[in-house]
Amino acid sequence: MRFIQVERLLNADYAQTWDLQRQIQQELIADKRSENPQKIPHRLLLVEHPHVYTLGKSGSLNHLLLNDERLKEEGATFHKIDRGGDITYHGYGQLVGYPILDLDDFFTDIHRYLRNLEECIILTCADYGVFAERVTGRTGVWLPATDTKPERKICAMGIKCSRWVTMHGFAFNLNTDLRFFDYIVPCGITDAGVTSLHIEIGEKVDEDIAISRFLGHFETIFERKLLSVRRTDE
Repeated sequence: MRFIQVERLLNADYAQTWDLQRQIQQELIADKRSENPQKIPHRLLLVEHPHVYTLGKSGSLNHLLLNDERLKEEGATFHKIDRGGDITYHGYGQLVGYPILDLDDFFTDIHRYLRNLEECIILTCADYGVFAERVTGRTGVWLPATDTKPERKICAMGIKCSRWVTMHGFAFNLNTDLRFFDYIVPCGITDAGVTSLHIEIGEKVDEDIAISRFLGHFETIFERKLLSVRRTDE
């Protein structure tokens, strides 16, 4: 059985990480098409990016509410990218995950893949006593509306798949500064809010513990052994 190699990248430049994803994806595609495939490991990149906004293929540039000058003032960058979905934010205190998996080795079903990713986040939220759920017609993980709070997203998702090899993934708000979401229309949705695990439990999240819990659920849901995590500070 093939393993999943996990690598944790901190303060990782978005463009460089995007290039790394594409490189790994092409390596997996080339290997599966080879006459003598080596069955190289699947990869899971766990990343923390400096402030950056990314716009998916189906998104609208109008959902970015900052011009170039204001982006610079906020210390943020912007990229149009090749994943599905609309606009989102990545930054410090957020767990961004890029699973680069050959789904031929799991199941060839994109909807099931997304539901599995969502389930890993839902179970991690449950570890903190936070009830999270799916919303019909909206990818990602959500918290239901209450008397005082609207329906709100805690994890955004957007992927790309080529020859059943995935890239891009999810952005799970742990200790994220939610102020940066005020500068966009998150995922193009105007009738819901954004939240973080920090906000929901009322205290700062130990990110190493949260990541460990997430990885435990990922290993169970995807039924693959995870190789040792390497941590890289750039």
